[in-house]
Formats: sequence, C-alpha cells, structure tokens
Amino acid sequence: MSMTFDDLLPLMPLLIVTATSVLAMLMIGVRRSYIMTGFITITGLLLATLAASLMMDTTNQQVTPLLIIDKYTLLFTVMVCAAAMFIAILSFPYFIELADHREEYYLLLTVATIGAIVMVSSNHFVGAILGLETLSMSLYGMVAYPLHCKQSAKYPLEASVKYLVLSAAASGFILFGMALVYAQTGTLSFVSLMELPAAEYSLGDNYSIIALLMIFSGMVFKLSLAPFHMWTPDVYEGSPIPATAYLATIGKAAMFVVFLRFVVSSDALEFEPVVRVLTLIAAASMMAGNILALLQSNLKRILAYSSIAHMGYLLIAIIAGRYVTGTISVEAVTFYLLAYIIMSLGAFGVVSIVSSSEKEFDSLADYRGLFWRNPWLATVFIAMLLSLAGIPLTVGFIGKFYIFLSGVEAELWALLGVLVLGSGIGLYYYLRIVYHMLMPQRDDIPYRIGGIESVSSYAVLVVLLFLLLLFGIYPSPIMSLVASASLYI
Repeated sequence: MSMTFDDLLPLMPLLIVTATSVLAMLMIGVRRSYIMTGFITITGLLLATLAASLMMDTTNQQVTPLLIIDKYTLLFTVMVCAAAMFIAILSFPYFIELADHREEYYLLLTVATIGAIVMVSSNHFVGAILGLETLSMSLYGMVAYPLHCKQSAKYPLEASVKYLVLSAAASGFILFGMALVYAQTGTLSFVSLMELPAAEYSLGDNYSIIALLMIFSGMVFKLSLAPFHMWTPDVYEGSPIPATAYLATIGKAAMFVVFLRFVVSSDALEFEPVVRVLTLIAAASMMAGNILALLQSNLKRILAYSSIAHMGYLLIAIIAGRYVTGTISVEAVTFYLLAYIIMSLGAFGVVSIVSSSEKEFDSLADYRGLFWRNPWLATVFIAMLLSLAGIPLTVGFIGKFYIFLSGVEAELWALLGVLVLGSGIGLYYYLRIVYHMLMPQRDDIPYRIGGIESVSSYAVLVVLLFLLLLFGIYPSPIMSLVASASLYI
C-alpha cells in the first residue's frame, strides 16, 4: 500500500512532534543547551496543538488500518500536545538546578507525547500497543531522571523499576488477550465480539469474555484502578514532579481513550460478566482511593489515591453506555478527562513551582502557611483542589455532573451512591490541604525562590486557572465541541 501526501496530511500533528524530537536530539548532539532544547520542545508542541485544532473540523480519515484521524482523535491530540507543552514549561525551572545533563529530559517528553498521540489515534491493537510502549518506555526514563540529585531523599530509580516491572506484566495481559481476540475474529482491529460469523471453529462467548477480561486487566492496571492500583502512590512519590504530572494526566487520558474505543467497538458491555466486573472495579476504586487518601500525609500520595478515585468515577460513564442511547456516556468521559487534565496539571504545577529537582516540598507540613507567604500560588492550589472535589463554578463540578447524569439515565443507583459517598470523603482530605495552607506560616521552610525562569510557569497556572473557571461558569462552547466530537466514536 503506497502512501500519498493526502495520507500524510492528517498525521501533521504527529509528524510535527516527531520532527521536534529529532531536532531536540540533533541539538543535544551538536551543542548542549538547556534553554534551546526546552525552546525547541515547547515550540514544537505548540505548533502541533495549533495544527490539530485547525484540522479538527475538516479531517476524518482512516490512515492505514492502524490509525483513525477524526474530530475525536484531534480533540484529544490538542489536549495531549497542550498538556505536554505545559509540563515542558513547568519542567524548565524544576530541573534548572539539576547537577547532571538536563537536555535529554525534553527528548523523553517529546517521544512520550508521540506515543500518546498514536494511542488516541488508534482503532487497532497494533497501533495501540506501539503507542503504549513508546509512551511507557519514555516514562520509565522520565520517572528515574533525577537519579543523581545530591540532596533528593526520594527514590526515582526504585519508582522507575517498580513501574517498569508491573507495567510489563500488565502489557503481557493485554497482549495475551489480544491473541485470544485474534484467534476468535481473525483480525487485530477493534471489532464487535457479538457479531462473529457462525462457524464450526467458533469458540463461543466464554472465550470472548476471557479475552476481554484479560485485556481489561492490563488496561485497568495502566489506569491504576483497584485492585491493580498499589503501584500508583509509590511511583508518584518517587518520581520527579513533572514526570508525575505527565503520568497522571497524559498517560491516563491516552489509555482511557484506547479503553473507550475498544469498549465501544467490541460491544464488550453486551457481556453481563464484563459489566459486573467493571462495576466492582468502579466501586472498589472510588472507595479505596478516597479512604486510603485520608491516611496520607504526603501530597503526591494524596493526589495518587485521588486519581484512583477519579478513574473510578469515569468507569460509571463507561458502564452507563450499555443502558443509554446516544453519546451521553462518551461525552461524560471526554469532558471529565479534559477537566481532570486541567485540575491535575494545576495542582502539580503549584508543587513544581515551589520545588526543584534537588529539593521537593511534598509533605502536608511543608505547605503550612503557604497562603500568607504566596497568596497567588495558594489561591490557584485551592481552586484546583475545590475543583477536584467537585465544588460548583469549577470545571470539576461540570465534569462530575456529566458523570452523574449518565449514571442517572442508566439507573446505576448503587454506583451513584458510592460516588456521592466517595465525593464526600474526598472533600475532607482536599479541605485538609487547604486548612494547612491557611494555618500560621512557617518561616523555616526554604521554598525555592523562582527567578525569571519561573515566569512562564506562573503563566501556565494563569491559563489553567482561567480554563478551570471558564469551563465551570460558561461550559456551553466546550460542551458543544465535546458533543460533536463524541459522534465519531
């Protein structure tokens, strides 16, 4: 099959990010410059974001059997590239004091973004696995990057090895499930397992259910849903903050898009055992994530358990897709992922600004009196936390309302009860962080005093706070965009 220019044009965002990684590599090889490498990375990601946004209304094409470039794909490509750009900006002041080579971090970030774009564009197992492994391999390096920090008390190598070993096991489950699907269907495309042609060699529904559960087991691990969540707090705590932010936002959003496409294409929810298993996982994730977060005093571990609960909330919308007509469940997932990316980037962005690769401030005690020392950072942090809790006038409230609406239409009363209970518990530990920031200040905490290198990081927080309030107060335009994109699933 020959490729033409018309076939390559829909891949423009992917090609731009790929070219950015090559330019960054050449820059490192010719002359090491942390500023220039960062500038190349940020500029390339900005161009990819703009290209994807401009193509959104005009592109709907299957590019080879592996990738589908449509409005839904491009919407998430915009999210992925914009989030990666923000993380690259936040990473600049964080790593500026690192007593080691710093430029390769940006190379890892761009390669990970290539993998994420491929994942959100995939409607084929081969494309999904290629994207997933490209993303994962880069994340292993990003997690372990500050290995030679002189003052860091964290354990980036331990976190990286733990993530590597367990992630490889999860990939094995996905691959074996793929093999079972291939044996059943004769293709690696995302196709319905309910419409198999009758044949003497057909292995029956039980075979399909086993294949689906194996694939879902691997995907559930990648999304850190209970009971496959135990790696999450340790990896979050041991990773540098920008890598944690990437893993928590882009890593999970890309995996959830693959999960959503596969669930819809395979008609997996037509199998009752699959629905029961996903229901148990959703309930366990919401309760385990929120309850275990109550026991933590480390901010990154709190946000890790919080992410487990939020992924559980998203499963409600996935399950609701079986019982409701239309695209409400897809819209709920899409909007909530957008909201989650904004909220998590804002929260990790504040932690990143006050920290550095040599010294992280991730204990609750470290944030005592932050409001009186830096009211702007504390205000942004409070807004992000209240949005994570689902307080009105924030994007988190609209996202949670979307999830609740899909659950009501599907009459998932038990799961909605768990959601309400989990949200109430979550409000407590989010307000616990706010309480520490409002306590009398401590002068013995040597926060990093950001110079001119941190100006762009503050600008990122301004943009994220603006989006959080805009989509919370006036969500109609973005809801219309999400609704129109969801028609392509």
